[in-house]
Amino acid sequence: MMIGESHPLRALMMQLRRFASCDAPVLIEGETGTGKELAAREIHYASLRAEKPFVPVNCGALPDTLIESELFGHQRGAFTDAKSAQPGLVAYAQGGTLFLDEVDSLSIKAQVTLLRFLQDREYRPIGGTVRAADVRVIAASNACLEQLVADGRFRRDLLYRLNPLFVRIPALRDRDGDAVLLAEHFLAASARSLGVAPKRWTTDALGALGAYAWPGNVRELENVALRACLHAQGSSVDLADLAAVEPAAAKSAALVEPRADYAKAHFGVAKTHAIEVFERGYLTALMRQASGNVSRAARLSGTERRQLGKLLKKHGIETAQFRHD
Repeated sequence: MMIGESHPLRALMMQLRRFASCDAPVLIEGETGTGKELAAREIHYASLRAEKPFVPVNCGALPDTLIESELFGHQRGAFTDAKSAQPGLVAYAQGGTLFLDEVDSLSIKAQVTLLRFLQDREYRPIGGTVRAADVRVIAASNACLEQLVADGRFRRDLLYRLNPLFVRIPALRDRDGDAVLLAEHFLAASARSLGVAPKRWTTDALGALGAYAWPGNVRELENVALRACLHAQGSSVDLADLAAVEPAAAKSAALVEPRADYAKAHFGVAKTHAIEVFERGYLTALMRQASGNVSRAARLSGTERRQLGKLLKKHGIETAQFRHD
């Protein structure tokens, strides 16, 4: 499932649902880590093929010498090591979707093999007879295939076969507010997978995560959340924890504006952020007034001492910094 509330993601999801209503091939382009396979799965599971297999193929791992065997299978005795008949990936995807990831990595020879299959909608297992293929093909590429065609590295006729429908996945830096939602989702998921108590990002950490450009996109953010969950000792993950696992992201805290443009954010994100900013500002001023004395601060604020302690811990506010010598 693709997570986010930004306008670019909502527009993308609408486009994917439209593509799911027909059976034409789709070409998905986008930077590394943007979620191209997730987009392909969104199309497949919203289509009439949802009950049939979704078969992903890493084209970068298909050597020229084995591409026909891997895609189309072989019969027993078709070559020296063919001890038994083996169906190919196309057969496994019959009735469903064949997802060709990193299609830009295919050699010219492999491109010819794929082109013939897409043209005829038939395939021949090595040593076998011709069979009809009932699969929808969705291809994905990190690179712009039009540019690769211009450079002479990709066949134009194959590009035309792959892109009757085309979609570009937006980079995370172009999805305003989604980095915060994803960071919270991945931190919760990391805690569950590691079997530890739930943890929360502090306001400063979330601000830095939202301001960072994320060159590795969603996949990079997921990895950072996992490392931060492992590094943080308490129930909160603060800016120091973020700096320890991803210094570049922590440095982006300096880019956070003092006042957020809430109108551009999802209501839930804006509300949560506003509350956290208020709480942190109030607690900081309160502890300064109470000279770091939690009991005195609780009396001044009319708050139970235990509850105030929880709030201070949530925001990573150390009382020692407010005490006078």
